[in-house]
Amino acid sequence: MNPSYPFSAVVGLADLKLALVLNAVSSRVGGVLVRGEKGTAKSTVVRALAAQLPQVAVVAGCRFHCDPRAPDPGCPDGPHAPDAAGALRPASLVELPVGASEDRLVGSLDLERALTEGVKAFEPGLLAAAHRGVLYVDEVNLLHDHLVDLLLDAAALGVCYVERETVSIRHAARFLLVGTMNPEEGELRPQLLDRFGLTVEVRATREPDERAEVVRRRFAFDADPEGFAARWAAEEAALAARIARARAVLGSVRLPDSRLRQITAVCAGFEVDGLRADLVTAHAAVAHAAWQGRDVVTREDVRVAARLALPHRRRRDPFDAPGLDERLLDELLDQTEPAVSEDPEGPEDPDDSGGPGSGPHRPEGPDGSGGSSDSSDSSDSSDSSDSGAGDGALDGASGGSGAGGGPQDVAAAGAPFRVPVLKVAGVGAGVAGRRSSGRGRHGRTIGTRVPSGAGPAGIDLPATLLAAAPHQLRRGRRGPGLVLRRDDLREPVREGREGNLVLFVVDASGSMGARRRMTAVKTAVLSLLLDAYQRRDKVGLVVFRGASATVALPPTSSVEAGAARLRALPTGGRTPLAEGLATAADVLRVERLRDPDRRPLLVVVTDGRATSGGDVTRAAAALAGVTSVVVDCESGPVRLGMAHALALRLGARVLPLESLGDLVRDRRKAS
Repeated sequence: MNPSYPFSAVVGLADLKLALVLNAVSSRVGGVLVRGEKGTAKSTVVRALAAQLPQVAVVAGCRFHCDPRAPDPGCPDGPHAPDAAGALRPASLVELPVGASEDRLVGSLDLERALTEGVKAFEPGLLAAAHRGVLYVDEVNLLHDHLVDLLLDAAALGVCYVERETVSIRHAARFLLVGTMNPEEGELRPQLLDRFGLTVEVRATREPDERAEVVRRRFAFDADPEGFAARWAAEEAALAARIARARAVLGSVRLPDSRLRQITAVCAGFEVDGLRADLVTAHAAVAHAAWQGRDVVTREDVRVAARLALPHRRRRDPFDAPGLDERLLDELLDQTEPAVSEDPEGPEDPDDSGGPGSGPHRPEGPDGSGGSSDSSDSSDSSDSSDSGAGDGALDGASGGSGAGGGPQDVAAAGAPFRVPVLKVAGVGAGVAGRRSSGRGRHGRTIGTRVPSGAGPAGIDLPATLLAAAPHQLRRGRRGPGLVLRRDDLREPVREGREGNLVLFVVDASGSMGARRRMTAVKTAVLSLLLDAYQRRDKVGLVVFRGASATVALPPTSSVEAGAARLRALPTGGRTPLAEGLATAADVLRVERLRDPDRRPLLVVVTDGRATSGGDVTRAAAALAGVTSVVVDCESGPVRLGMAHALALRLGARVLPLESLGDLVRDRRKAS
């Protein structure tokens, strides 16, 4: 599968192949989430999988792909006769676009037939098309949350329920769900992350020879696609045959009670929430045993399943990166190993060399590959790269200690706390979120309107009928259906919540440099970042200290990156407040061109002092009209009120630093 990318060229690609195969063997595993940097063949591998799946038999003419041997009794196109004609077809690969609507996903009333023929007909969605195949969502982290909820509910239940516009339908929807995402563009919420059965982390190797082999194979494919495919046809056929064999023996694989207790002990030992992890790990272990040709689950099956099922379920904090301590996993397995082994010897698997579950396990090195690695590989982790990038950007802001920045001091942040809800005034039209009032595709209906040239965002059926009804005689209506024209259509106007761009402007100068105070500042900003994460905002970070300001984090949906830069934030030097505000104005101006519908919320964290730089009043004037909040970090018995003066210039609300947590506590007491 995916011969144009050697497994050695992408760290984690062998794990990805195995995770996809386990889902192909057993649909109960629950899908795969593939996390990784751009350009690591995530999409290529997923698309290659569909070609390896066995063909499926479907009832001829059934839009829901029922199996003629066991048709769905509730199929909307049924009931199907026991001797219904069948046909073989390849397993489908259905791609869900990021911008898809709910109607496109689950299906909806066929409005054209309903209005012109007077019949209630259902138009199936992508979930119906994916039944008994693969449903692929590229950039699943950018898909709207309510669509992810619908998608994962269908994947977990194996049934799609449609209750909308007088339609009440259920149909089977069993598919292999695969989502890919680049964590730099934002994370999935933990409760959604948990709904994926397995997760795999991939990244490109740093080894030049392995990268060169990828380029050679790509050149060979471009030069002769058919010849290139023929070279790997035998291996692909063998893989497809092996998946079919594993599916056939899956029902006969035995999960001994001792292995089930081992699975539950491992899940409890890693303190995962709920019981979904136990179920997924058990199904994955059974599927792995079938894939290896065993009739009973062994310790190695449990270990492989836990490595793939638990990493994304261990996050105790939204800013934590998924991961698994394999030493702890081995300790838990050792502690719960049955006294008398129930594991028969499994067959050797020549195809799985280098992949998990193929013979004796080799602990992963720091680069994620099997075996040991040198020290240069161990330094190349995402955490270190984030910290390095953050330090470099922030060092540039001060010009270093030799450029007037002063000595650098990095204070630690405390545990985040809940903060009061900060909103942008008025009603916007940005992307759906959970912060400010906004009008869009989601929320409560407050009226109707004629659709714009871009097409209707859903149809308000009563309003459409009322608009068309007075014109029926003039239009020559003779039958039961309405004579409908485009200008009769009405779409609902809905008001809900939108996500905003929360731009943090943080004073990291010497006046803020007392370690205790900077710890409080970082804790407050980290708490605000957590709030932005939960409300589905984009975030940006501007830091000013020394002689200038810098954009430490351009606007992004990845608040994890913001948290990493914040933790590495050094302090010291003078206070160029005007430069910080001017840089914020530049960021907002550029972002307004990129995303004009997303309204900004400016959060300035400072004590208000300005000991260097330009005119603060002029810089503040450039931010006129932007909803702003000034977090006053001034402390001590004598206060100069400079943050309040800055707030007056910005037309901003002032929140004392120490009151951020108290405001929430006071509101709870009052309620």
